[in-house]
Amino acid sequence: MAGNVPRILWDDDDDPTGNVQHILDHDLSIEDVEYVLSRPTGCDRSRSTGLPIVWGYTPDDRYILVVYKVVDEGTIRVITAYEVPERGAEA
Repeated sequence: MAGNVPRILWDDDDDPTGNVQHILDHDLSIEDVEYVLSRPTGCDRSRSTGLPIVWGYTPDDRYILVVYKVVDEGTIRVITAYEVPERGAEA
């Protein structure tokens, strides 16, 4: 994903079950997630859902994992993101 950042679909901020609320619940911002999506340090698939994941560092050096769904070529929808131990592939 690095170098070719896709369009990211975000739900309304006030949607209690939306992806913005999911990341806010984990003390992350849209900017944190977009930063990691644009410069991941690793990628894989979630063992629990099979969805693609990336991990990397936020601007304030927190190591996070981002789970997303490919909508179409060039577009993704973030499902959630959360801080993880340094290894990163614990989905």
